[in-house]
Amino acid sequence: MPETEKPLFGHPWIFIRGVPSLTFLPPEGPSEVAFAGRSNVGKSSLINALVGQKGLARTSNTPGRTQELNYFVPDGYSGEGGDLPPMAIVDMPGYGYAQAPKEQVDKWTKLVFDYLRGRATLKRVYVLIDSRHGIKKNDEDVLTLLDKAAVSYQLVLTKTDKIKAPAVPKLLAETAEKIRKRPAAYPAVLSTSSEKGDGLDDLRQAIAQTVGIANWK
Repeated sequence: MPETEKPLFGHPWIFIRGVPSLTFLPPEGPSEVAFAGRSNVGKSSLINALVGQKGLARTSNTPGRTQELNYFVPDGYSGEGGDLPPMAIVDMPGYGYAQAPKEQVDKWTKLVFDYLRGRATLKRVYVLIDSRHGIKKNDEDVLTLLDKAAVSYQLVLTKTDKIKAPAVPKLLAETAEKIRKRPAAYPAVLSTSSEKGDGLDDLRQAIAQTVGIANWK
């Protein structure tokens, strides 16, 4: 089967680059989707579960470990002669970790927000919200910045296996209502559990539709 016909999430993915500053960004080419969220919201775990590879994105119990924009693409694309991957996933540094040195936090913040404002190939940001805690003040600050920058984003609840199952639909409805008037927010809120696999196909399908890929599984 040609590379371009292989299913997007039934194909091995690889890490290609960590970006500590905008000068190290890959050339703009394939569509990108980015994952944002507070430190320890479960970004790396969700990316690993999404592509079915436990060790792809680094996970840690130490908040703030991800300090760069980490790029992942499906394996098998050299980037030479127009052989570009169909899309890229970007794991962004977690925000809201107050115990990190201020200089480090400011550096991460500038990197992330400059990327969000200036990347033409960025199609959507998936903002992860811990289902046990809901939308916090620093989440709201990020959503406001995304609104002002006119960057499309969609909220994804994580760790839904940690709350009672009957509470999930109510939480989805409450979260959707909180962002209803935000101009850049995609109205549908997704719920996921990296540990149990719940909601992963919904997220895969949402990503594929966002970047215009039909063959995703």
